[in-house]
Amino acid sequence: MSLDDRMMAEIQEANLSYFILAQRLIRADRAQALYRLGITDDVASIIEALTPTQMIKVAAGNTLMCRFRFEEQMIWSLLAEHGATRADGETANASRLHASILMAGKYSEAV
Repeated sequence: MSLDDRMMAEIQEANLSYFILAQRLIRADRAQALYRLGITDDVASIIEALTPTQMIKVAAGNTLMCRFRFEEQMIWSLLAEHGATRADGETANASRLHASILMAGKYSEAV
């Protein structure tokens, strides 16, 4: 199997995993799923209604269906330092909390 074939298989597997997870999240707690997945209510309705056969067909494409939502360097810096220890010995939980607050703000702007 060539490198391109392996990459395509991995993209398809990631897509299918994403759809399965998204459906489970949406069905368990729709509001939380919208926040965690960064999708609109309309998109959630479409994903929720997909049959297993439809998920497989959509996942078989050559495009990754999920994406990184955060393009700001500040949020990535805060997330990347998760678990880091500061000079005073405390963990960087405050950084993680700050990133979560910023991400929640991005969600509310999109809605």
